[in-house]
Amino acid sequence: MGSKKIIKMVMALFIILIIAAPGFSQKLKIAYVHSQKILSDFKEAIDVQRKIDEIDRQFQAEGREMQERLRLLQDQYESQALLLSDAKKKEKEQEIQNLILKLQQFQQEKYNPQTGEIYKIQADLLQPVLDKINGIIKKIGEEENYDLILDTAAGNILHVSDQITDLTERILEELDKASVKK
Repeated sequence: MGSKKIIKMVMALFIILIIAAPGFSQKLKIAYVHSQKILSDFKEAIDVQRKIDEIDRQFQAEGREMQERLRLLQDQYESQALLLSDAKKKEKEQEIQNLILKLQQFQQEKYNPQTGEIYKIQADLLQPVLDKINGIIKKIGEEENYDLILDTAAGNILHVSDQITDLTERILEELDKASVKK
């Protein structure tokens, strides 16, 4: 079961608890964060995304170069097909087929959602940033005795009361303080 499904199930259980037990819900201290805003505003996350984007641009350039070689090879084959012997035609067709396979393999190696290199790089580079963000959220949660801190990006939260605290800016401030200390 994926982590998003688990998060959604936990959030659904808490919402049911809140609705089912009004006396209990009044004692809960709840807050929320906008993780997407944190990732888009936090300098370290922005820097990591730039690195990922640069690597992605390199992969895409490499892929476009292979596609261009394939196109040129196919054009060359089509323009010379009438003049080539059967053996030469088979040789050119095999060369084209090999390049097609190589291009497909490249795309799988780089962009397969389960095993693609770009996703592995993204996870490796982003994990320390996510750990830092989660550490700040946990610290604030413990220091200020929050029972529950929800992430609006992780679930289907359709409404948040004005009485529930948004910790997003506070998290960003703490992250900035931590970055300045380094």
